[in-house]
Amino acid sequence: MSAPLVKLEKASGITLRPAALADVPMLQLLEQRCFTSDRLSVRSFRRFITEKRSDLTVLEINSQLAGYFLLIYRRGTSLARLYSIAVDPAFRKQGIAEKLMVEAEQLAASRHCALLRLEVRKDNNAAIKLYQKLQYHEFAIKHDFYEDHSDAICMQKQIIQFNSDSVSRQVPYISQTTPFTCGPASLLMAFNYFKPGAFDPYQLEIELWREATTIFMTSGHGGCGPRGLALAANRRGFAVEVYVNNDGLLFGDSVRSEVKKAVLQRVHESFKQQTEQQQITVHHAELTVSAIRQHLQQGKLIIALISTWQFDKSKAPHWVVLCAADDHFIYINDPDTADIPWLSTAERQYIPIEYKVFNKAFSYGKKRLKAAVIIGVD
Repeated sequence: MSAPLVKLEKASGITLRPAALADVPMLQLLEQRCFTSDRLSVRSFRRFITEKRSDLTVLEINSQLAGYFLLIYRRGTSLARLYSIAVDPAFRKQGIAEKLMVEAEQLAASRHCALLRLEVRKDNNAAIKLYQKLQYHEFAIKHDFYEDHSDAICMQKQIIQFNSDSVSRQVPYISQTTPFTCGPASLLMAFNYFKPGAFDPYQLEIELWREATTIFMTSGHGGCGPRGLALAANRRGFAVEVYVNNDGLLFGDSVRSEVKKAVLQRVHESFKQQTEQQQITVHHAELTVSAIRQHLQQGKLIIALISTWQFDKSKAPHWVVLCAADDHFIYINDPDTADIPWLSTAERQYIPIEYKVFNKAFSYGKKRLKAAVIIGVD
């Protein structure tokens, strides 16, 4: 026989609080009432209650345990994971799960987590509908995930948003249309921020790449260097500065052919000569976080070279736009849509990257190359 339904509107004394060890017996009973497999054990409940990298929160109604959620955190990331959520059958279909989810998001955000991820059974239509209502997006499938070999849908939501009220207008989002034009797409976002609608991405993306690329080789498309990007911006009337901590040949480590490396060296020297002729300031130094914040506060934008290893483990050099910063996050526009095709344009703007994650990403290769182009208007 199913448990009698408790009407939430008739209940008083709704309480959300961190779980204590004294709650474990009731949590275990709730687990048995809610799940037939993949149950958390008493030992697991005790561990999650006491360790620092998780939050186990219970919801009580009139001192009766009605549900819980469990968040776990991965060290060194801005990611929270909803490991488990349960609502007593007697309290279902009354908004308890949504209340728990909202609390979970707020709790994860208070720990400076930008994303909340979860797994849900493919056949759990009610839960999937709730997560979609709360603007979670599917990004992967985990096969044979549960004890009964069922698949899980992986979903996520960006739970920290940039406060757009603090700026007069936001940097527009423009995606790259090829695998090799992240630099030009980033330039176009900056150009159209300072001069809205003046630069057509379709016309200019490849043109900018041709101007800024290191070289086009038979083995593939060349990448854009900081001086090439700065020169392209300078030609269009923008004030630019370059930061680079290595003044030698860039991206040459992965080139095995001495002939190709020699061509790269000639292009590099040509870019150096052109930046000197145009009197573009080149700082042979690392761009610090404090300097980034100072440039952004002055109304400038920054095109920064990052390694994608921190995000997709591919170790590729990649250009992004640094749009804003606060006490905990740098907000970026990433022109690459390959890993996040389900997000709307608005959701791709001002992606929050925690400082400790950004500091790891803001370099490329074994020599930890750091490069950035500061763009403003005179």
